[in-house]
Amino acid sequence: MDGLTGFQRDLLYVIASFDQPSGQTVSDEVGEYYASEINYGRLYPNLDELVDHGLVEKGELDRRTNYYALTDAGSDAIQERREWENQYVDL
Repeated sequence: MDGLTGFQRDLLYVIASFDQPSGQTVSDEVGEYYASEINYGRLYPNLDELVDHGLVEKGELDRRTNYYALTDAGSDAIQERREWENQYVDL
């Protein structure tokens, strides 16, 4: 997850918890965590960056709605991050 912001990591985790969520679904879920509305100018450039990093795949649900899904690299990145966190936080 080198080079990702905390917000981008949060987006990755949300995407991992759904089967091909739309951008709106991702926005709603992250917005609940942040207790604020996530505007499109923040959300979609960050989603596109995750796609550019090869961590997320973007596809079409219909003409107006895209979906997002983890790639194998995205799943690996989450697993590596969790292993790293577990070194420091043992709950």
